Amino acid sequence: MKRTLLALTLLVSVLGSSQADPGGKPAPKADPSRLYEVRIYHPTPGNFDAIVDRFRQYTTKIFEKHGMTNIGYWIPTDTTRKELIYILSYPSREARDASWKAFGSDPAWKEVVAKTEANGKIVAKVDQIFMTEADISPKIEASRKSGRVFELRTYSPAPGKLNDLVARFRNHTLDLFTKHGMTNVGYWLTTQPDESGQSKLVYILAHPSEAEGKKHFDEFRKDPNWVKAKADSEKNGPLTTKVESVYMKATDYSPIQ
Repeated sequence: MKRTLLALTLLVSVLGSSQADPGGKPAPKADPSRLYEVRIYHPTPGNFDAIVDRFRQYTTKIFEKHGMTNIGYWIPTDTTRKELIYILSYPSREARDASWKAFGSDPAWKEVVAKTEANGKIVAKVDQIFMTEADISPKIEASRKSGRVFELRTYSPAPGKLNDLVARFRNHTLDLFTKHGMTNVGYWLTTQPDESGQSKLVYILAHPSEAEGKKHFDEFRKDPNWVKAKADSEKNGPLTTKVESVYMKATDYSPIQ
């Protein structure tokens, strides 16, 4: 009996240790089964504020009614970019499609549209990006810290280099971001392949301010640990072909602020 208990204890110990990385950190709490959707709304002329306000007053609540999870709502700090950028999540693609169908036919939503578009449409175009959580992502959850600025970054991997890119983030980049005062908010992989047939890596960082975010990134790039990690990982060529960055501020109704 004692031997059986000892064996069970050792098994639990082994299984428990497999849920942490070699440094003893808990395994990421990513949920790869959930679907995430980035939606970017472009207004018709003069209607940017009307779009932002419609979400504040009506849309987010009707989304919740139909089983959609509001992750975050942001607008670019560059005021020439009249865009509302937001992220929703769903249990699955099928659940997503069913929720949007129910949302579109909801009498309450139709009433909102009639009221807010009495003088014409306020949305000119909607861009969509479908994603799943990367296994390197921290738990994505609501958080409120006043004054923060966010950075949406999109990496297009070099052909055949997506796994290497994600591994570099796992082994080096995330910890170095934290070291240099940047907060890892969430990491995703797009479900639509790019020109090379791969997913893109999309992630969001939080900074105390845009100026500090840029300063911290400069310090990160000069960090000897990063310089070495980058050089070692790119002995056979760069891991990315394109990096895009958008600084954003959260709306007052964003769950992540």
